[in-house]
Amino acid sequence: MSGNLTPSPNYPPTPKQTRGESELAKALFSATGMADSTCAVPVVKAINGLPGIHEAVVDVLSNRAQVLYYPSLINEERIRETIDKVGFQATLIKEDTKEKSTQVCKIRISGMTCTSCSSTIESALRAISGVQSAQVALATEKAEVHYNPKFVSYSQLLQVIEETGFEGTLISSGDNINKIELKVDGVDTDHSLNMIEKSLQVLPGVQEVEIYPELSKVSISYEPDMTGPRTFISVIESTGSGHFKATIYPREGEETGRQQEIKQYYKFFVWSLVFTIPVFLTSMVFMYIPGIKMVSDTKLVNMMTVGMMLRWELSTPVQFIIGRRFYIGAYKALRHGSANMDVLIALGTNSAYFYSVYSVLRAAYSKDFKGTDFFETSSMLISFILLGKYLEVLAKGKTSEAIAKLMDLAPETAVLLTLDDEGNVISEQEIDSRLIQKNDVIKIIPGAKVASDGYVLWGESHVNESMITGEARPVSKRKGDTVIGGTVNENGVLRIKATRVGSDSALSQIVQLVESAQMAKAPVQKFADRISKYFVPLVIMLSFSTWLAWFLAGRFHSYPKSWIPFSMSSFELALQFGISVMVIACPCALGLATPTAVMVGTGVGASQGVLIKGGQALESAHKVNCIIFDKTGTLTVGKPVVVDTQLLKNMELREFYVLIAAIEVNSEHPLAKAIVTCAKKFVEDKENPAWPEAQDFISITGNGVRAVVQNKEIIVGNKSLMLDQNIAIPASAEDILAQAEGMAQTGILVSIDREVTGVLAISDPLKPGAQEVISILKSMKIKSIVVTGDNWGTANAIAKEVGIETVIAEAKPEDKAKKVREFQAAGYTVAMVGDGINDSPALVAADVGMAIGAGTDIAIEAADIVLMKSNLEDVITAIDLSRKTFSRIRLNYIWALGYNMLGIPIAAGVIFPFTGFRLPPWIAGAAMAASSVSVVCSSLLLKYYKRPHKLNNLDLYGIQLE
Repeated sequence: MSGNLTPSPNYPPTPKQTRGESELAKALFSATGMADSTCAVPVVKAINGLPGIHEAVVDVLSNRAQVLYYPSLINEERIRETIDKVGFQATLIKEDTKEKSTQVCKIRISGMTCTSCSSTIESALRAISGVQSAQVALATEKAEVHYNPKFVSYSQLLQVIEETGFEGTLISSGDNINKIELKVDGVDTDHSLNMIEKSLQVLPGVQEVEIYPELSKVSISYEPDMTGPRTFISVIESTGSGHFKATIYPREGEETGRQQEIKQYYKFFVWSLVFTIPVFLTSMVFMYIPGIKMVSDTKLVNMMTVGMMLRWELSTPVQFIIGRRFYIGAYKALRHGSANMDVLIALGTNSAYFYSVYSVLRAAYSKDFKGTDFFETSSMLISFILLGKYLEVLAKGKTSEAIAKLMDLAPETAVLLTLDDEGNVISEQEIDSRLIQKNDVIKIIPGAKVASDGYVLWGESHVNESMITGEARPVSKRKGDTVIGGTVNENGVLRIKATRVGSDSALSQIVQLVESAQMAKAPVQKFADRISKYFVPLVIMLSFSTWLAWFLAGRFHSYPKSWIPFSMSSFELALQFGISVMVIACPCALGLATPTAVMVGTGVGASQGVLIKGGQALESAHKVNCIIFDKTGTLTVGKPVVVDTQLLKNMELREFYVLIAAIEVNSEHPLAKAIVTCAKKFVEDKENPAWPEAQDFISITGNGVRAVVQNKEIIVGNKSLMLDQNIAIPASAEDILAQAEGMAQTGILVSIDREVTGVLAISDPLKPGAQEVISILKSMKIKSIVVTGDNWGTANAIAKEVGIETVIAEAKPEDKAKKVREFQAAGYTVAMVGDGINDSPALVAADVGMAIGAGTDIAIEAADIVLMKSNLEDVITAIDLSRKTFSRIRLNYIWALGYNMLGIPIAAGVIFPFTGFRLPPWIAGAAMAASSVSVVCSSLLLKYYKRPHKLNNLDLYGIQLE
C-alpha cells in the first residue's frame, strides 16, 4: 500500500503534568508475629484508615504486607509505624518508585568472529563501574547489559564497545521504554535542532531525544503509558511556525543490518576473485601453456620475472585493501590483550605474502636465486575465508527466521477512529501501525489483522488467535472481550481500544522473550568459552613449532630431498606447513556450536507454541525424569463450573450467592471465578453486576478467602480453612464433601457468621488427551506426580483417571516447593508444570518450571518454559525438543573438536612422510571456512524438527467453555 500513512497534525500534545502526580507507589513490608489469618484483619484495617492508601494486602503465610499508596499524601515510614502500633514488628523490604536502580540495555554488535571476540566485549563491559551484568551472544550478535543509570549511561557502554574494536548500535535502553524514529524535513540550522529537542524533552514520559542532522532523523525514547509518536509529530510540526514536517522513519532493524552484512561480504568476495583468479592462473595454470609460460618467465631484473611482478601487483590489493578488515580486527583484539580468528588469518596471510615479497626482491638483486613466491597462497586464503564468512552470515540469518516470522504478524497499517463524546465516529484515518498510542480507538474490518492489544468497545466477531495462543478454533469476541495484536479478525467489524502498544504488546513480549532466550548462554557454552581463551595462542605456538621442526629437519637432512616439491626449498616447505597449521585451526566452529543450536531450537519452540527462556532451561529440560503436575488448570481445563449447591440453613439461594460473590469477585482463583459466574444467574444485570462491598478482604493462599459483607463475616474455602478458623463442620456437610470428592469434584464450604451455611460442588473436566500424555511420559521413562492444594479425595480421583500413581494433596504453596526439593534430593531432575500464583514457588524451585500459557502473569514470569497453547502435549514437545537440541549441540562439538584434532596434525604434515599427502595453505583455509559453515548448517537442520510421532494421533486443543 503506497502513500504517506502519517496522520495529519491535528492531534494536540499531551497536557503537561508534574511527574509523579497521582501515580501509585508500591511498598512491601515484613510483619513478624502474625500467627494466623485473624492477625491480618487489624493490620489491613489500620493501613486502610490512613490517608492516601489505595490498597493493602496481607499474606499471613509469608508474614508480608503489600501496600499501594499515593506518595504525595503519605510515605512508607508512616505506614511502617502504623503496622508497629497494631502490634507487629514491621520492616520495609522494598519501595517501588518510578526511578529504577537497574536498567536493561540491548545493543547490536557487528564485527565479532569467534567466542574470543564476545568474551573480550563481555570483559570490557563488566569492568565498567555501574554495570551489574553483561551478556554477549556471538550467534545473535547482540549484547544485553544490566546497569545502574546513576553511574553509567548507555552511550558510555556503546563507547566502550567501540574502543574494544567493534561497532555497537543501541536497540533499547530500558524496561517499559519504547523507541520511535521520525524523519524531520526542514531542519537546517543548530537553532532548529535545539528548538525541536527542547519542545520534545519537556513532554511528560519522554526519556531521551537524539537528533541525527545528517539523516534528518529524530530518535525518541518514551514511556508509552504517558505519551506517544503522534504527539511527537504534532509537537514537531507546531514548532517553528509549521516550518518542519515529520513522518515516521522507514522500517529498519536486524534484518536490514543482516542484509547489509551479507551484501558487504559478497562484495568483498567478488572483488577478491577479480584479483585472485589471475594470481591463481599465473602460478598454477599458465606454466602448462608454452606461449604464456614463456612470457611469464621473462626476466625483468636479474632473476625477477614478469609472472612474479604480476602476482605481486595483483595480490597486494587483496592483502591490504580487501583483507583490511582482518588487520583491524587483529589489531583491536591484541590491543585488549586477546587473540581471535583475525589474528590467525593476519599472521598466516602475512607470512605467505611477505616471504613472497622477500623472494621477489632477492630475485631482483641476485643472478642465481631461484626462490618461489606464495602470492597465490595469501590471495586464495583471503578469498576462501571471505566466501566462508559470506556463507556463514547467510546461514546465521536463517537461524533467526522464527523471530522474523513473529514480527511479521504485526500489521503494517491500522484504521484510527476519532469519536465524539457519545461514541459516534467523526472520522477514519489509515495510519502506520507504529503510530498507535494507548487508548486509541481502532477499527478492525473482516480479514484484517488486529492492530494492537486491547478490548472490544463495539461489535461482535470471531478472531483467529492460533498464531499466538494455539487455539485452533476462532474465538468469539464481543463488547468487553480482550483482543491480541497480530491475530486475524474473521467476520464482523470490531472497534477496539488499544491498551498495550509498542514493546508492551503481547506479540512484542513474545519476541523479546525469544530474543532473550537466544541471548542467554547454556552452561555447556562455558566449555567453548574456556577453550577460546587459550585456542589462538596455542595454535600460534603449534604453527611456529611445526615450521621450526620441519625447518630443522630440512637443515640437518633428516628426510630425503625427494620429499621437497619441485621449485621449492626446505625452508619454503616448512613455511607452508606452518601456515597451513595456522589457517586450518578454527575457533569459530567451537564458538558457534552451542548458540546457533540454541537459536534454532528456541525459534522452533516458539513456532510450536513452546517458549523456552534460554540455554539453561534447554539444557536442564533434556535431563528431566520426573514431572510434577498441578491439578487445576494444568491437568484439568481450568474453567471449573458449579454443578451443585446444598444450603444447610434456611436462606434464599439468591442472598447466599450475592454474599459469596461479593467476596469471591476479589480473587483471581479459577474456583472463585466459577462461583461468581454461577452467582450472576441470580442478578438482573448479568454483564455488569453490582455486588455489595467486601471489607477487610483477606486471601489465605491455598485455602480460601475471608471478608465482611453487609456486616456478616463470610469465609469461603476448604475444610482446612474452617478447622483453622475453629468453625465446626456438621456431619451433613462432611457427607456432601465426601460424595463430591468421590466424583472428582471439589467441595467448597461457606461459613456465614462462623456457621457452615452451604456446600458447593465444583467440577473441572480433564484436559483432552491428558491420559495419553501421561502414558507417553511413562514410555519416555519420566515419572509423573500430582501435587495440589485440593482435597485428597478429588486429587486421587483425578490422578486415577489420568493414570498417575503418586498423589500429594492439600499442599500449600510452600509445601509444593518443599516436595520439589525432596524429589531433587532423591536424585530426580524435576520439572514442575503449573498455572497459578500458588505454583510460583515450586516453578522457581524446580530444575525446569513450565507455566501453562493461559495461567497468571506471576506463574509465567517464574517459569523457565511457557506453554502458550495450554495443551499438555506441549510438555512432551518441550522435553523432546530440548533433547533433540542438546543432541545437536553435542554433535556440533564432536564435529568442531574432531575437525581441529584431525585437521591440525594433517596440516602439520604428520601423515606426509607415510602418504606424501600435503595440505597446501589455501586448501587449509578453505577447510577452515567450511568448518564454521558446516556447524551453522548442522544447527539449521533443527528447523525440520517434528514433534514425537506418538503425538501425531492426538488432536489436542484447548476447550472453549461457553
